[in-house]
Amino acid sequence: MNRNVVVRSIRRSDPKVIDALGEIGTASVHEAIGRVGYVGPHIRAIQQGTKIAGSAVTVLSHPGDNIMIHAAVEVCRPGDVLVVVNTAPSTHGMFGDLLATSLMAHGVRGLVIDAGVRDTMDLRAMGFPVWSQHVSCQGTVKNTPGSVNVPVVLGGVTVRPGDVVCADDDGVVVVERGDVERALEQSRVRLAKEAATRAKLEGGELGVDFYGLREKLLDMGVEYVDSLDDLDDLDDLDGCDRSG
Repeated sequence: MNRNVVVRSIRRSDPKVIDALGEIGTASVHEAIGRVGYVGPHIRAIQQGTKIAGSAVTVLSHPGDNIMIHAAVEVCRPGDVLVVVNTAPSTHGMFGDLLATSLMAHGVRGLVIDAGVRDTMDLRAMGFPVWSQHVSCQGTVKNTPGSVNVPVVLGGVTVRPGDVVCADDDGVVVVERGDVERALEQSRVRLAKEAATRAKLEGGELGVDFYGLREKLLDMGVEYVDSLDDLDDLDDLDGCDRSG
């Protein structure tokens, strides 16, 4: 028989480090930590212009049943992000404005869920950010046990209680709790490098040159010609088949 538990206490990272990661953005964090932790494009923001990061409180739920989300509220702390994963695919609207009201009262920063949410207009008006796989008005029941604050798998990424969840318009990235300080350091290095690159681009330099891509293109067999008139046969162009 599977054991269902609610783990009351988890270890969390330094709030200052978490806040700093949240300001950086998921694309930079993802690149900085070696292109890992991205949960995939199927988890999308229901709002725009929001960046958050927080400690993961995880929920393992039965599809179409949100009782464990209610159970999780009690163990949430200010600065947390609730991560809800189902034991099988679910399109139900497992979360809405009332649960959001409860989470906001406990200082939770947002929700990431592999199922559906509803009351999305209200959630946006409330300022409670959500990243979900579906939007659905279909309701749920409260009958099936699950667990809170156990490891879960979201989009192939293992999320452990206390890992740092970064989320914005580009998606959701999970940083392991033991790696958050290195992640912040490497993200800041990347931001500095991007700033230098941006200055070059603003000055008119070409990325194809300062990235060394021109030589790479030539090595790959890409030819530079002045016009299409210089080509004897356009049908020789890769992907330019006009037969039939």
